[in-house]
Amino acid sequence: MNSAWRAAALAVLLAACSKTPTEKLTVTQQAFGKTADGTPVDLFTLANPRGVQVSITNYGGIIVSLLAPDRQGRPGDIVLGFERLEDYLKGHPYFGAIVGRYGNRIAQGRFTLDGVEYRLARNNGENHLHGGLQGFDKKVWAARHWTDSDGAHLELAYSSPDGEEGYPGRLDVKVTYTLAENNQLRMDYYAVTDKPTVVNLTNHSYFNLAGEGDILGHILRLNADRFTPVDSGLIPTGELRPVAGTPFDFTAPTPIGARIEQDDEQLRFGRGYDHNFVLRGAGGALAEAAEVYEPRTGRVLRVLTTEPGVQFYTGNFLDGTLRGKGGRVYARRSGFCLETQHFPDSPNRPTFPSTVLRPGQTYRSTTVLEFSAR
Repeated sequence: MNSAWRAAALAVLLAACSKTPTEKLTVTQQAFGKTADGTPVDLFTLANPRGVQVSITNYGGIIVSLLAPDRQGRPGDIVLGFERLEDYLKGHPYFGAIVGRYGNRIAQGRFTLDGVEYRLARNNGENHLHGGLQGFDKKVWAARHWTDSDGAHLELAYSSPDGEEGYPGRLDVKVTYTLAENNQLRMDYYAVTDKPTVVNLTNHSYFNLAGEGDILGHILRLNADRFTPVDSGLIPTGELRPVAGTPFDFTAPTPIGARIEQDDEQLRFGRGYDHNFVLRGAGGALAEAAEVYEPRTGRVLRVLTTEPGVQFYTGNFLDGTLRGKGGRVYARRSGFCLETQHFPDSPNRPTFPSTVLRPGQTYRSTTVLEFSAR
């Protein structure tokens, strides 16, 4: 870890841990480097008195680190990523980033809206993935931060011009990260447009609640009775298939690795889990989507969302070529993602919940990550 960053992070954590529960949370800001064109980038650290600390850069809205205590109260970094901006600039599999305008895949990089066909970049085989070649994960967002009785806040804002990456309409986006004293990290998404467009925003953090090693022993429960099967290009077929009797049944707590190697066509297509799950209630009110427990450390991650779906991905395409924080090698299945979202390829699937945003409407979405230990 960069020594200056390590010292700053340690100072913030020690200060937070020394506070009484009635004291306010803190936000600190420090330089994190510059992009290739010289644009300065900052790192913002939100900390609470209970030992949870999250560092976020305004380059891509990336969650760079997330410290959470284990059952002994010892903090550990539970997200994959890098110590330096330069490593993010070299390219990475969306570690911790805000992805948009459209998180996940759009078949063959095209969709029709109001009778007009729009063509997008094909950056995932023949398909469009996570907003294209220069999606929101590669933008420098305007930032402001503050603290109040609700917690420590970081608001990031970006205006995507009409036609960017092929999408219609100017889209003004805000994402607010809020760390509360109760160990909840809340992500509130907001967007408005001046032309009809499609929007599907999410955060792409890779979690490892043990901090290192594979994630196959993590125990997962998903509040989903159905999932959306995919073709060989990982595009949904349109079916909402029951999980009962399949390797996709996580309605009861189950180790991630329990059935991941079964001879199942869907698992072969994804090289493991890389599928959208249909959450009970189909979105709207904030509701529990998932809970993950890591037996060795006792850490628990609970995910709540207003979204109708969650993409469960088991890091199947990590291949050991990337070295992250502390020189750690990110091997296959060394992290998992729970990307709260509308369904993949919804612009081409009228039976799926709509992702269309029109002038005068407001896109709002909330996801909460809750950390505990047992």
